Amino acid sequence: MVSSTHGKGLRRLALSVLQPGFVGTDAPDWVLRDIGDGLASVVLFARNIVSIDQVARLTGRLRAENPELVIAIDEEAGDVTRIESATGSTRPGNFALGTVDDTDLTEAVAADLGRQLRAAGISLDYAPSADVNSNPDNPIIGVRSFGADPKVVSRHTGAWIRGLQSAGVAACAKHFPGHGDVAVDSHHGLPTYGADREQIAAQALPPFRAALEAGVRAVMTGHLLVPAYDTDLPATLSRRILDGLLRQELGFDGMVVTDAIEMGAVADRYGIGGATVRAVAAGADAVCVGGENAEEATVGLLADALADAVASGDLTEARLAEASGRVREFAAWSAGLRPAGPVDTNGSRIGFAAARRAIRLTGAVQDTVPLSAAPHVVELVPTTNLAIGKETPWGVAAPLVERLPGTTSVRVRHEDLRSRTATLETHALTPAAGRPLVVVVRDASRHGWMARALAELIAARPDAIVVEMGLPGAPVPAAAQIFTHGATAASGVAAAEVLAGVR
Repeated sequence: MVSSTHGKGLRRLALSVLQPGFVGTDAPDWVLRDIGDGLASVVLFARNIVSIDQVARLTGRLRAENPELVIAIDEEAGDVTRIESATGSTRPGNFALGTVDDTDLTEAVAADLGRQLRAAGISLDYAPSADVNSNPDNPIIGVRSFGADPKVVSRHTGAWIRGLQSAGVAACAKHFPGHGDVAVDSHHGLPTYGADREQIAAQALPPFRAALEAGVRAVMTGHLLVPAYDTDLPATLSRRILDGLLRQELGFDGMVVTDAIEMGAVADRYGIGGATVRAVAAGADAVCVGGENAEEATVGLLADALADAVASGDLTEARLAEASGRVREFAAWSAGLRPAGPVDTNGSRIGFAAARRAIRLTGAVQDTVPLSAAPHVVELVPTTNLAIGKETPWGVAAPLVERLPGTTSVRVRHEDLRSRTATLETHALTPAAGRPLVVVVRDASRHGWMARALAELIAARPDAIVVEMGLPGAPVPAAAQIFTHGATAASGVAAAEVLAGVR
């Protein structure tokens, strides 16, 4: 709670620019109190979700305190999913859609998601990722991007935004000015985007320009250093980037929201309170507080930090009031969005159709699929980045068992291969003797241990079929390769259908 030394007006301003998460599937009392005291936004994560109906009850209770409350969610409808975290997304992610390269399909998939979110009472989606994944070793973006070509990413960013907003849910283009050409995960450290201004204008900015043209009214900042614009401060904390580049050069006049302020790239250097103050001073209008520790004390700490900064002169009250005004303007606009079609609480089958269209095959496909017998499936499991829920299932084995009874499977992690008792021979090759072998990988080209394990399996079983569910790397000498361009549930089903020859 903001200290009593600060006036109620300043407390309301400070609360109004925060977008905190919370724990639980019901509205905590402290959140309801803070909404009454000026909190204008909240954000939902997987920890808040059981079903669409439950979320609708939750959002209804929250909006009983403020009908124009902004209720956000970090739902990319791909590998990063919150609304379907427990089951995996029934829609393919951005990279799959960019691979198909049908903007009508992208718009339809986003509209399908939007109708589901609208039914749940959500008004803002922290999506799409408008990042151009120009660095294949990028540890945080990857298949969350529509691709490595700025033109492809631009047209699908625009299509995704139009689709989502046609369903009555506001979009948020992220992570400005572009998180695709980095080699560090901003959850843990500060990435650097070292391109010059001309390269940035040609490579990273076109999708954000397309987002503005498509009518986006929210942009999320990226926690990355961009020396071409600011050699000292990450984009989230840089007035040169948020005001000079985004507002003045690109002409954006909507709401600027930060990526989660507790992420290591900014919080490790400035503390969560210091990062919050610097972000608002730099031009951010809303501060996302998304971590597992988001609670009353955290919100109080950040509101205090903002109020203290005004008192000390580190943040002007005029800038805080300007940010609060932009949040209110966005809230009123987003509350007025109306779906163009009927609201669907369960989604449609378009996600599975899109995932099927994203499948690509190489090798002697006609000689290897559909499988003639139930296979043994070996899934090589990487450690995923923190944007992807650990609880979110992925893979091919589960949907393949449904289509080919008798299918067996094993999941192998890097740490498993360090054990003397867990070897590829005992867990993968021996159970596959005399039957087909399917090896499932996820970004094998980015994980040395996985690439080595894959090579060992193929050397022992040249007839193996490889399913790559991440970014495609160099071709491997397998009998056939199946590329899904993402690891969503829909993508796993699409691969299983190819292997089994049935839907």
